[in-house]
Parts: sequence; C-alpha cells; structure tokens
Amino acid sequence: MGTAGLPREARICRAGDFAALRQASGRLGGRCFSVRYRQNGAGHARLGLAISKRVSKRAVDRNRIKRLVRESFRRALPGLPPVDLMVTAREQACSLPGSTLLAELDALWRKLPPLKREGDGSTMAS
Repeated sequence: MGTAGLPREARICRAGDFAALRQASGRLGGRCFSVRYRQNGAGHARLGLAISKRVSKRAVDRNRIKRLVRESFRRALPGLPPVDLMVTAREQACSLPGSTLLAELDALWRKLPPLKREGDGSTMAS
C-alpha cells in the first residue's frame, strides 16, 4: 500500500527557488492565505510553504496549517498549470476551522491563470 503524501518532485526545497518567487512572481490573496506563483520548467506544479511564527507561536498550529495546505495542493495538483507556488499564511488562519481554510485554498487554486505552453504563440490568459 503506497502513501498518499506529496511527492518530492512536487515540493520547492531550495532557497534560490523561494528567492525567485519573492522577486518576480504573480500574486493572489485571500483572507487567510497569500500565494505567489511563477511559471516553471518542471512540467508540473510545485509547492513551497512559508508559515512563520508571526502566524502563531505554537508549532502545533503552524503544522496544522501546513498539513491543510499540502492536502489541498495534493488534491488540486492534476488540474494545476506548471507553476511554482509559495503559500504564506496570515494570522487569521489559526482561528478558523479546517473546512474554511480548505475552501479558501481551493478558490485560490482556481484563480491561478492558465499559463501558455512552450511554443504557443498566444498570450497569457487571464
């Protein structure tokens, strides 16, 4: 029986990738989360998390948010364009139930603009 976790190739781990997302990327935001996105050459979406102590001093709260974000991303992965995503949580995320956070994340994934493919002459769709 295999695991249902997030595969390693779907994660952003290198500091340089996070720095590139902070510098030149598109942004989406909601009440509890902010998402930065940028097209990648990997052919599939990758996720990076930036959940700081400013969100909550308690590690258990930060870990809960990270688990919810990873689960939402894992479910949405087949329908996402090939982008690098960096999700940052806001302080409000700690006080809301998981179902509300998952609904907001699903709405953010749907807002991602479809990106043009290699060799496609069209412009980026909005």
